[in-house]
Amino acid sequence: MIGSFRARGTLLGVALLVSSPNLTARAQSPQPEILDVVRTVDELYRSKSSYAEVTMEIVTPQWQRTLEMMMWTDGMDKTFIRILAPRKEKGVGTLRIGNEMWNFLPRTNKIMKVPPSMMTGSWMGSDFTNDDLVDEITYVNDYALAWADTDSAKADVFYIKATPHEDVPVVWGYILLAIRKNDYIPLWEKYFDEQDRLLRTFVFSDVRDFGARRLPSTMEVIPENKAGHKTVVRYTKATFDEPVDNGVFSIRNLRSP
Repeated sequence: MIGSFRARGTLLGVALLVSSPNLTARAQSPQPEILDVVRTVDELYRSKSSYAEVTMEIVTPQWQRTLEMMMWTDGMDKTFIRILAPRKEKGVGTLRIGNEMWNFLPRTNKIMKVPPSMMTGSWMGSDFTNDDLVDEITYVNDYALAWADTDSAKADVFYIKATPHEDVPVVWGYILLAIRKNDYIPLWEKYFDEQDRLLRTFVFSDVRDFGARRLPSTMEVIPENKAGHKTVVRYTKATFDEPVDNGVFSIRNLRSP
């Protein structure tokens, strides 16, 4: 999912035991097509264009802070983020076009292009990485999908195991998704390495209507290797598929808070 902090990120994380699908249970209770379920999750925060007002709470054992920001997107290729508060970060901007990314720092009045070596670094001190903001990977196109069972399964939830194809540049071995059966709203995503160790968890909550879209307005990212750390993203306003001036996604706009 930022930009599409999708939880993904996006924009802007994610132990349960995964086993082979329960074929007997599936035969007794017809399932929808797995691609239809996952495609809904893929497209939940995506659109031809979008505008959102977001707060991001970053929590560590030593400190915590809350950022307020505006975000614009154009398809999957372009994202623009402007920090509004707190005062210390006000005016900081991030521009993403394809796989390229720039940050504007008003204190020094400098624009810095993010090199490939820094793409796995933290964005604004959060538990999202720079790479989360440029991630254009989708479950439908880039993962092998299978129904899964867990040791704490609920009858009203689908569980799906998503394993990345060999040519997909990700660091985890697979992702386990929990999705509500009645409306295909994601509840959580858990990211594991190839040794079945949980790396991070995304938790989705506070389902709201934003125009014609119904989606979780809150996303909590928990890095499992950092005790006491988490990042909580809350959408306070969002519009989808309304025209966005292409000038928003420009270096000139990045320098003009």
